[in-house]
Amino acid sequence: MASLKYKNINLHYTIKGIGSTVVLLHGFLENVSMWDEIIPHLAKKNTIISIDLLGHGQTGNLGYIHSMEEQADMVKFVLDRLKLPAYIFIGHSMGGYVALAFAEKYPKNIKGICLMNSTATADDEEKKLNRDRAIQAVKKYPGTFVRLAIPNLFSENNKTVFADRIKEITIEALKTSQQGIIAAMEGMKVRKDRTSILQFSPFPLSMIISKQDPALEYQTLIDQTKNTSVLIHEFPDGHMSHVENKEELISVFQNFI
Repeated sequence: MASLKYKNINLHYTIKGIGSTVVLLHGFLENVSMWDEIIPHLAKKNTIISIDLLGHGQTGNLGYIHSMEEQADMVKFVLDRLKLPAYIFIGHSMGGYVALAFAEKYPKNIKGICLMNSTATADDEEKKLNRDRAIQAVKKYPGTFVRLAIPNLFSENNKTVFADRIKEITIEALKTSQQGIIAAMEGMKVRKDRTSILQFSPFPLSMIISKQDPALEYQTLIDQTKNTSVLIHEFPDGHMSHVENKEELISVFQNFI
């Protein structure tokens, strides 16, 4: 566990292992703890950096909106402080959006990106409207929003299979401040389409796509990888591959690195 000061807020990260640098970026309502069962496997041969994104975990809030570009700048600040010049990103969901924003701003630093249950497309109008509704719900009932949101990230069958893990993940998610939740949704709502990175990237790209992902439409994910060199790995379950398909996911990460 380590921390830095960034624009007058506390910024939290972990660092483990020795070797090539791999940066893990968690998703919405998550924090560095989501990687607890993944890091020991990857840290055997690599330096693994995991960062609490703005408004999540033990990292503070900067404002009403945390854009993906602002998140990327914060990540760059950490990596520069650690004097790390080049790295592979693994980003889950929102973490993937941050990784793509980072790639657009700082392409020379990137050796590869793995988008895990994430997308390079922007929100469409319906998704933006749904985010606005969710923001209103969070303003009134933040705890209820989180308790409903977490189970709905799993495939239908896995809501029962992983009931105990869902409780644990929900407890962790409830630590996210109301402002952190809203600022992240506002940032995701206005993020840019970055499918051009998939098409023209000078570094390797991989996408982990789940067929029953309730948060992302399967065919849209497949379509954005057409005529690209993106490596696709398909899983049969939901949005939470690090829980629902953990062993297979670790193998995919190790091969990509």
